Amino acid sequence: MRTQIAIIGSGPSGLLLGQLLTEAGIDNVILDRVGKDYILGRVRAGVLEEGTVGLLDEARSAFRLHAEGLPHDGFSLAFDGRDHRIDLYELTGGKRVTVYGQTEVTRDLMITREASGALTVYDAANATPHDFDSSSPYVTYEKDGVTHRIDCDFIAGCDGFHGASRKAVPEKVIRTFEKVYPFGWLGLLADVAPVNHELIYANHPRGFALCSMRSATRSRYYIQCSLDEKVEDWSDDRFWDELRRRLPTHHAQALKTAPSFEKSIAPLRSFVAEPMRFDRLFLVGDAAHIVPPTGAKGLNLAASDVHYLFEGLREFYDARSSAGIDAYSQKALARVWKAVRFSWWMTTMMHRFPDTGDFDQKIQEAELDYLTHSRAASTALAENYVGLPF
Repeated sequence: MRTQIAIIGSGPSGLLLGQLLTEAGIDNVILDRVGKDYILGRVRAGVLEEGTVGLLDEARSAFRLHAEGLPHDGFSLAFDGRDHRIDLYELTGGKRVTVYGQTEVTRDLMITREASGALTVYDAANATPHDFDSSSPYVTYEKDGVTHRIDCDFIAGCDGFHGASRKAVPEKVIRTFEKVYPFGWLGLLADVAPVNHELIYANHPRGFALCSMRSATRSRYYIQCSLDEKVEDWSDDRFWDELRRRLPTHHAQALKTAPSFEKSIAPLRSFVAEPMRFDRLFLVGDAAHIVPPTGAKGLNLAASDVHYLFEGLREFYDARSSAGIDAYSQKALARVWKAVRFSWWMTTMMHRFPDTGDFDQKIQEAELDYLTHSRAASTALAENYVGLPF
């Protein structure tokens, strides 16, 4: 088989890139090691920047998003027992975010791709890029006991942090940067109305908490926990009680509970691989970078990578110019590092660290006080949260 672009990974980044390429008349094939149902069963983030929404519009995959997504003009920082609202819309001159689950984004992209007739191969084991440092790259994979080969012009590695694409790059030509945080997030998903119509980020002596949602009837809540905690030790009642302790009184009293249908602990890390291009192999999304979820940047960074790569590939095929793909890594990393900084800053400001002393605690309190009483500081937070321009 031959195609122009071989895409490894059918998460949101791979599907979005594939659909944009298909709309532009550029042939592509997507491979994924697991099945469609498994992919749609994964619970992920759900705060979309306007740039991400715009790309989904361009990919003709935002039909449900506009009907069911929840536009948010702000969010609350809760500390000292009080709410401090950050008015995103007013501070950024009319920008907002949209709450719409990553699983739903993936589902919509799958529907659009199937309707387009473009090929996705699921349960494609051991998908591996080869000869991407030559003019004849190809990808191999195994399905039903048979090894298959796809020859292509370029390979897009959209297969996540543990995928084969980054691992295929020789260690001597790639550099990685990593910070592992000494805590995790215990998350709970329940079919119950959210406690607030906008997100609440809570800083509390007992640890961080986040009140989020997937819809007007489905809530996603998180509490900071130690890395040695076990999910099975957290009953629903214990979780709800701990969440109430970390929220201002009026939110704690208004909190409605229901049985959870998903509960998990996620470790937090910051990770960046440089560069993001290796001749004819491009790393996209989590294959190249991971950010703590505090700043709501993971999915949105993957989308901005897709934007830069798609524009470069379209220029290559339309104008026979390699300027765009040559600039891909530099452009993507410039935005990545700004988002990494923002996510790190939000994480350090909102969480309690095991080694935090009295001095560090006072600095954190001063930071929050300054942030919520300075328009300049609030504006900087708001413009990063809604997403820096591509």
